[in-house]
Amino acid sequence: MRFHRSLAMETVRELPALSVGGGTVDVGDLDYQVRMQSGSIPPHLVSRLVELGHVEEVELWAGRGEWFCAQEWARLLAGQGREEQALAVLTPYVATGWWTAVRATAELLESWGRADEAIALSRSRMEAGHPQALQFHARLLARHGRGDEAFDLLRPHIQDWSLAAALTDVADDAGRDDEAAALLAAQIPDEHRCDGPWCCRGLDPDTAIGLLATIRERQGRIDDAIALLRTRDNNSLNNQDQLADLLARQDRTEELHAYAATEPLGHAARRLAELLEERGDVEGAIAVYRQAGDASICPGNVAVGLAQLLSRHGRVDEAVAVMRALADAPGGAEDWIVDILCTLYADQGRPQDGLAYLDALKARRGEEEWELFWIRLPLMAACDRVDEAVEQTSYHPEGGTSYAVSHVARLLAGAGRLEEAVAALEPHSSANSHDLAGYLIDLGRVERAVVVLQQHSPKPPPPSPGPWHDTPPF
Repeated sequence: MRFHRSLAMETVRELPALSVGGGTVDVGDLDYQVRMQSGSIPPHLVSRLVELGHVEEVELWAGRGEWFCAQEWARLLAGQGREEQALAVLTPYVATGWWTAVRATAELLESWGRADEAIALSRSRMEAGHPQALQFHARLLARHGRGDEAFDLLRPHIQDWSLAAALTDVADDAGRDDEAAALLAAQIPDEHRCDGPWCCRGLDPDTAIGLLATIRERQGRIDDAIALLRTRDNNSLNNQDQLADLLARQDRTEELHAYAATEPLGHAARRLAELLEERGDVEGAIAVYRQAGDASICPGNVAVGLAQLLSRHGRVDEAVAVMRALADAPGGAEDWIVDILCTLYADQGRPQDGLAYLDALKARRGEEEWELFWIRLPLMAACDRVDEAVEQTSYHPEGGTSYAVSHVARLLAGAGRLEEAVAALEPHSSANSHDLAGYLIDLGRVERAVVVLQQHSPKPPPPSPGPWHDTPPF
């Protein structure tokens, strides 16, 4: 069988429509709506319906093609021990072969101790060639004592990075770390290192090195794991640094100190500071941040980490001073930095100081773009100046935009003025459907909320007639 690259989305054009409530829902539309959380009731509003006692509405829409309602209703039934009824809720969705429903059902079955049924269900989609089913199925097998079977399924697909990551994990359960390490080592050329995200197809050398280092650490070969990671130009991914995390786990504090002094993004410094803070050495953690700020190419991130550390330990004045120095530096008054500074002022009960800073910044610049203007709105609300904030917004050049109106509605709702929040959002319901529906639900107007959410259902792009790709665009 052929398994497509992991970033590919599910092919839905050949799946049957979903029959619910006497009608049908196109599975392609459903897949797109769920991925984009548009044109349907999103999870956070389903939760709000439950919290406010509208469980019957969740049950109703579960049978009308609203997937997140179906998922929540099944969860509620399962919590009452009504497993078969929960499965019946999901059955129409599963019958389409839609992976999202298949996976959710398999996870429920597993949680009930019905692993064999979960395995059989996921196998059916794996054998149909679904691009995500193989990884899920293999991990499921490994969790239930069938690690060898999982390993053998994944082994031929070592060049797919997501399946290689799964193989690295199941190798532990299968007791086949040495075999997995040999497979990964064969994917690492002696000299080549990628210089961009699309350099190598499939499993790139840096990813292979990271996975191999994971195995070496698991085997207790810590020096080998560290040496491997030091061959990479960059160990940072998703705001984490694999080498820093390894050194912290292994209590190699001196090496982590040395690494933090040279790692340019500040991720290693943050990990070291976290380690020291966990041990009660707050002053040491502060010193790490201060030293890293001088050398980092991301001084803003380092300063924010320091300010958050100080704030956690009640040293809010020092935290404010750190952020104020950053904001006052040449080019430092970026909107995200100013927002953090003003949030610190507000948390300290000093919204007036935040407003004074914004006023001074506006005076220096001669204008106040929306990215900075909106920061003053919650500060004004904290000073009981909601009406003034609404009025000032109306005078701003961008005050009539949908994104500006959403801020105004939030102010009004925060002041308990839900009817006014709804009235403000109604003309911009397409762009603010989630906010508007949330306020309508709070007012008990559930039917109107659902209409708002469903009336702007997007249409997915037409499916590509060609094969899956592992180079952009996907």
